[in-house]
Amino acid sequence: MINKIQEVKKEVAKVVVGQEKMIDSLLIALMCEGHILIEGVPGLAKTTTVNALAKALGLHFKRAQFTPDLLPSDILGAEIYDPQNNQFKIKKGPIFTNLLLADEINRAPAKVQSALLEVMQEKQVTLGDTTFKLSPPFFVMATQNPVEQEGVYQLPEAQLDRFMLKLVVDYNTKTEELEIARRISSGKFEKINTVLNEQDILELKANIASIHVDAEVEEYMIELVNATRNPSEYGLKEIEEFIQFGASPRVSIDMFKAVKAMAFMRGKDFVTPIDVAYIAKELMRHRIVLTYEAEAEGITTDEIIQKVLEAVAIP
Repeated sequence: MINKIQEVKKEVAKVVVGQEKMIDSLLIALMCEGHILIEGVPGLAKTTTVNALAKALGLHFKRAQFTPDLLPSDILGAEIYDPQNNQFKIKKGPIFTNLLLADEINRAPAKVQSALLEVMQEKQVTLGDTTFKLSPPFFVMATQNPVEQEGVYQLPEAQLDRFMLKLVVDYNTKTEELEIARRISSGKFEKINTVLNEQDILELKANIASIHVDAEVEEYMIELVNATRNPSEYGLKEIEEFIQFGASPRVSIDMFKAVKAMAFMRGKDFVTPIDVAYIAKELMRHRIVLTYEAEAEGITTDEIIQKVLEAVAIP
């Protein structure tokens, strides 16, 4: 089945140059039934990547542009009155899909953000008196632009915690950007073929679930999470004043799932500490709340996580 993953990546590469970590992270989120938050400046092929991935996997894809005047019903749907039949009927919103791209999610106010909490956690939507279960697979890829200062809202910690991964996307290399410019200016793009079906995705999930994790590696992951809550126990007294709240219990759950997917994508049937370290920042950077002292001194969560990785003993 690992060859199937390579086929998917090959199809996506027909229209997306570089950004391998973003593609890998999307596949991990999909196979682990998680959600992903991507932060990066405009023009880094975030929408193109999700669209290409959906085509390669044969899944339904919808995009919702988040704005300050957006309402929960614009995303979830609503009950509308049908005058011909003199009754209300359900009009489903774009959330009813497999892959939802929530573009510039931090532009929408708290009312819209709270409407996403149920669907991201329980994979269901309540409209009026009716609750609808979403057809699997379902995951949200949200983007936010770090350069915007006006008309944006900070995402609540409760919602950030529902994202399995937060990926910070950087610019392409000069060579990759040259290739992008050549492709777009020539208008020559290969057709993306569907290489996986729903049954294949179920088999992938089953293969990932069977990946072996040694007890010592499991304990290592729990130690990493605990070190963000009690840094002084690990000789990290100097960062204690910078952490207001450490990583939540969801990090442990997501880490146990994500490292298996990481090992599988590397062609292994067991997890190593390297797999844990490779994805630790993406799992925890949005789930650690820093103090005002940390913000004043320019300390980032990535720096905190790096110190934790260096301090916790590797099995």
